[in-house]
Amino acid sequence: MPTTVGRRTDRLVPLHRVTRGIDRRTVTRTGIVAAVAYAAWLAVGAFGRPYNFFDMKIYHGAVVYWASGNELYDFIAPSTTLGFTYPPFAGLAMLPMSWLPVDAAGWLNALASITALAVVLAALLRPIVDRLGWSLWFTVGIATPLAAAIEPSRETLGYGQVNLLLFALIMADLVGLRWRARRGTHYETADSALARFVYSGAWAGVGIGLATAVKLTPALFVGYLVITRQWRAALTAVGTTVGVTIATFGLVGAESRTYFTSVLWQTERVGAADMTANQSLAGLLARLYDSIDTPGLLWLAFSVLMLALGLSRAASARADGDELTAFTLVGLTANVISPISWSHHLVWVIPAIIVLADAAVRRHEASRGLLPRVTGTPPTTGVPALRPPIWYPTLTGLRHGVGALGLYLLFLISPIWPYEHQLPEVSHYQDGLFGALMENSLAIALIVLVAALPWRPGAEPAFYHDRLARTAQLAARR
Repeated sequence: MPTTVGRRTDRLVPLHRVTRGIDRRTVTRTGIVAAVAYAAWLAVGAFGRPYNFFDMKIYHGAVVYWASGNELYDFIAPSTTLGFTYPPFAGLAMLPMSWLPVDAAGWLNALASITALAVVLAALLRPIVDRLGWSLWFTVGIATPLAAAIEPSRETLGYGQVNLLLFALIMADLVGLRWRARRGTHYETADSALARFVYSGAWAGVGIGLATAVKLTPALFVGYLVITRQWRAALTAVGTTVGVTIATFGLVGAESRTYFTSVLWQTERVGAADMTANQSLAGLLARLYDSIDTPGLLWLAFSVLMLALGLSRAASARADGDELTAFTLVGLTANVISPISWSHHLVWVIPAIIVLADAAVRRHEASRGLLPRVTGTPPTTGVPALRPPIWYPTLTGLRHGVGALGLYLLFLISPIWPYEHQLPEVSHYQDGLFGALMENSLAIALIVLVAALPWRPGAEPAFYHDRLARTAQLAARR
């Protein structure tokens, strides 16, 4: 018999009463997210490579060696010819992990990277899901494991790399630029100076500056900010990079001198240009020439062409109000023109997939708006409305949707590895032209994206709305 205390008893509450208040749709969505995460895990096992935090072991070994009183750049990982190749500021940032076992450091980096990826996806998808009326947490819950499963993400996580963290730093500046141009409700209602500073976006450029201090390739974003005359963000980025580098020189002067006078110019420390994992233009040309080295003048000529094309298209995308596509084009261009772009560097395909998918949805929505109403009064202009073919609304945006899906599948399956070859033992044409095409497929996709990634006019309201506001002000003065 249950005991009674006042009006309460120890009788068990039926399960259906406990779950009655739980939204069934939330339970269903949680199950879907779990299923997608499990499918992504299986995909990594099916298409990924064996991962054991290989790069993290080099970084961890280097900072442990450094913390023991030795020179950071003298470290060479056992059974390899590889050492620490990042600037000394990166060594300082990684120094705390010398207190942890290498596996713990690897898993901590993986957790931080997945968290950073989820936060970035939430920022990038927020305008889209708000427009479509979708659930943000559900969309991000599905998008995060899907994004984590493709080649750049799984290689970053499995090898213990930092690319997703740098990606998050750069994308934080995109958010800052949005906030600075809008000065919306969050800024106006902020109840502290710190909150007003954060929502003002005045700090935009710090992320690019920090990323450049860790890895030199994000410096291309500074060039983009200058070209598009975003002077404050450009100066903030340059000031952050210079300030951090000078401060690092003051703390570890010997390592700073070694890096900038010697290590930076030792390209052989990172590997041969023709290695399959190098999916930059330089790697593509080296493999096409079946040579360990890249043909220098040819690479320089094509790199200048791709640089001009990428930056000009990025500036045009921003002028049409699509800052996300502009950032994506700059990131893709940096991957293409860099002498070495390992497959784990190619994280900029993630926003490229988002842009393509959103372009497909936008075009489909626009096409449905072109259809005349089934009911209602006929047009009074005397000109009959032209009804497009019945298949037109269905197929509008199809090529962008197919492009998004194809790009995702390409980087999920990653066909470069079944056709991996290593000179001088095996020619890159060992499996014929098809094998050469597959081994270079990711590099080719990057080049196509730089040349053809569409932008969405007005999709990034930060600059677009700012321009409209200025136009309205000028019209009012007249």
